[in-house]
Amino acid sequence: MVTATRASVPGAYVGTSGWSYPPWRGGFYPEKARPADFLRLYSERLPSVELNAAGYRLPAEGSFEAWAEQVPTEFRFAVKLPRQITHAGRLDGVGTFCQRVRLLGEKLGPLLVQLVRPRDDGFLLLLRESLDPELEVAYEVRHESWQDVELPVRVNSLEGEAPFRYLRLREPPYDDEALSGWAERLRPLLEDGIEVYCYFKHEDEPTAPQYAERLAELLSR
Repeated sequence: MVTATRASVPGAYVGTSGWSYPPWRGGFYPEKARPADFLRLYSERLPSVELNAAGYRLPAEGSFEAWAEQVPTEFRFAVKLPRQITHAGRLDGVGTFCQRVRLLGEKLGPLLVQLVRPRDDGFLLLLRESLDPELEVAYEVRHESWQDVELPVRVNSLEGEAPFRYLRLREPPYDDEALSGWAERLRPLLEDGIEVYCYFKHEDEPTAPQYAERLAELLSR
């Protein structure tokens, strides 16, 4: 039997990239858990999730509304912009995307923008102007030509003036020494009132949620 517990630290939104993984049954979810219950069970143990699947296809309005209903008030969703925007450069879909994610209400965290195309300052300017200015946005540099561009929040950077940071930890395994090191670096930010969103990469084995729970536990000390 899986015991649901959660280490709570104000401003620490630690989780994984996605939650709908049947192989996690027996290790993170109860052995006989139904996929329809995965998100609810996940939110009982972790305070945030990255909607990685939104990067491949924008979910329907009803999906966002249903997800918001299944999680506690303090839970936060970070949402990746669809590839048709970030990869194909089709900015006509930005407005619809922002309207959809707004359906998460107060449970909406930052948006994740991946800069995968060669540097195009005009594209970046138009994208930033198209996004809802009230939404928080983190930028992940995936093409080296963007390295020197000034961004308000750069994924995996602890520097900046924004009220939040965004981390994607993609190089497992993470032993206790590594996780303790991250906790030491993140704790001062949290003490200064800066929110931290941190997501571990999904793997078939439920190591990602285990890393997330352990990091949350270390931050709570």
